[in-house]
Amino acid sequence: MFTVSKRPTINEIHSLYKIQKATPSQIVSFFLNRISSLDSKLNAFYKVTDNHAIKLAKTQDQLLEESKNFNDLIEKYPLFGIPFSLKAIILAEDLEFNASSKILKNYIAPYSSTVYTKIKNSGAILMGIVNMDEFAMGASGESGAYGAVRNPFDIDRVPGGSSAGSACSVGSGEVVFSLGTDTGGSIRQPSAFCDTVGLKPTYGLVSRFGVIPMASSLDQVGPITNSVIDSIAVTSILAGKDLKDQTSIDSTDLIKNLNNLYKKQNVSSRKLNKILKTSNPIKIGVPKEFFIDGIDINIANAITQLIVKLKKIGHEIIEISLPMNHYAIAVYYLMMSVEVAANLERIDGVRFAMQENKYSELFFEHRDKYFGEEAKRRIMLGTYASSAGYYDAYYKKALAVRELAKQDYDKAFQECDLIITPTTPEFPFKIGEKTTDPLKMYLSDVFTCGINPVQIPGLNVPLGLLENDESSIKLPTGCQILGPELSEDRIYTLALEIENLIQEK
Repeated sequence: MFTVSKRPTINEIHSLYKIQKATPSQIVSFFLNRISSLDSKLNAFYKVTDNHAIKLAKTQDQLLEESKNFNDLIEKYPLFGIPFSLKAIILAEDLEFNASSKILKNYIAPYSSTVYTKIKNSGAILMGIVNMDEFAMGASGESGAYGAVRNPFDIDRVPGGSSAGSACSVGSGEVVFSLGTDTGGSIRQPSAFCDTVGLKPTYGLVSRFGVIPMASSLDQVGPITNSVIDSIAVTSILAGKDLKDQTSIDSTDLIKNLNNLYKKQNVSSRKLNKILKTSNPIKIGVPKEFFIDGIDINIANAITQLIVKLKKIGHEIIEISLPMNHYAIAVYYLMMSVEVAANLERIDGVRFAMQENKYSELFFEHRDKYFGEEAKRRIMLGTYASSAGYYDAYYKKALAVRELAKQDYDKAFQECDLIITPTTPEFPFKIGEKTTDPLKMYLSDVFTCGINPVQIPGLNVPLGLLENDESSIKLPTGCQILGPELSEDRIYTLALEIENLIQEK
């Protein structure tokens, strides 16, 4: 008989296969039972793909039985037998993907996304499709049409959004990793709220083909995991040029660096050792604009303590300024809503949904009936901001400020190698607390939404469960590491040290 920890990693599951303690079918059965016992309270999953998982696991049982060398099997299938979940906008052929919206109910994907294909070909086993904020619009996991997702550490609180089910399914141990999307913080913010590692990659590093778009110039697919080393493993598989996505970029050198970093960690025998001196001293920038009135004092103190530790082991800490971050929320929501209005125009009641009446009724009444309130709000805002009379005053001005923000970050990265900030200004808030105040909800993304318009990478690293003034239960939070384009390898190197420092407690 085997045991699986509450928050399993890829290496833990592979170790069970290697010593013949478990088969993929047994692992799948274990995780299906865990989902069954936990998800009635969490609501992370919209659809559990049990038949799909069981069938694939049986095929992998045969591969494992026939394998003479497990390391050779892992070389070919690096995610062999690893259970994962998929956000409800990342398509997998012949499965229902509804973006957590009633307007796409019963929509069956006619083809698979590139990222799903890559993960499947690497040997991972899909356990199910997870809930999210409708069309990825939200920061709490409450706006989806199929009920609010709940935080695995306190079910009265939100898990963050929009990749709510992705972060919750990983943070609760229902799966080993998940794929989410990040348009303005939708991987990093829920990762901070669920004590998981979440990467928003450099724009173009990961293909968007087969992903239902929210805002095409901002969206990126990324992994949510329980450890930094797992995030490296999944990212190295997701990354790469895709001929089906013209915005994807050649990242051969970065992928090579990620693979080298992964191997260097010697995962099979990696132990937690106290770091006395870093072997990779870097200059870390801390932007003063991120330590503002309104940030929870407990989170600010946790970041400050981390910075002290990083300085103690040999990193150089400098204060920097990112003045355009003051406008991040305004720029992001203007840009995003204009692209949302354009992308959702095709969801017209004819091409992707049930046809009920004549076209004019479908286009107006159907959209009014089946789009949620947040989707309607952003469609209207985007239509208004891009209209003939207001394009110059709003959208064009937002694009100009984006360029200034990019100059801010370019200047900052001339002064430092990487940047550290809080991921969120607050701990997970209570369900229903912000649903009546959209502007208050939008401010949950104040530390994350600024990097998507400038297309640089960002990673949430958990800081553990902390005492707080909001709850008697310790709640999760995280720090955010930012770097220039295609610096994921450097970000991960620092993240590994931070993970080690936090676990030393």
